[in-house]
Amino acid sequence: MKSWISFLLPDDEYKEKKMLYFFSEGAIILFLSLLIMIICTYFFTINVGTALLLAIAIFLFYVTGRYVISGMEYTDIATEHSYKKEIKNIYSRTCSFAFIYLLLYLIFVGIPGDRSDWTGMLGLLISVGFISFITNYISLRRSYHKNKELL
Repeated sequence: MKSWISFLLPDDEYKEKKMLYFFSEGAIILFLSLLIMIICTYFFTINVGTALLLAIAIFLFYVTGRYVISGMEYTDIATEHSYKKEIKNIYSRTCSFAFIYLLLYLIFVGIPGDRSDWTGMLGLLISVGFISFITNYISLRRSYHKNKELL
């Protein structure tokens, strides 16, 4: 069955079904978090922008976390040789991503003027690169162990 959300889903039927589960679970958690925020507004003052950003972050982190932990991204990694090769690929993609991110930052934001601006830029760059590497590594590791068990 095709829907307007089909472009977000993978072509593989198993992955598509799992992703629909993740989106559905995320939607229920999003709904519950919004209900909790409505209840909290009686006791605390919550900025609307903050509440909306928090709700979006909850949904995105849940769906992304479930996808990473599910171990279904690297379906063809089952041998130790392919696992080590893919770790090298992840490392090179992370370095490329960090380099492109740095270039785009310098183009759109500009060259930092003082030491604190440099520290902020490098801290952001290292954080984004580290998170990118860790999420890909966890997904690869889970996929490898899952595929190894299937053999």
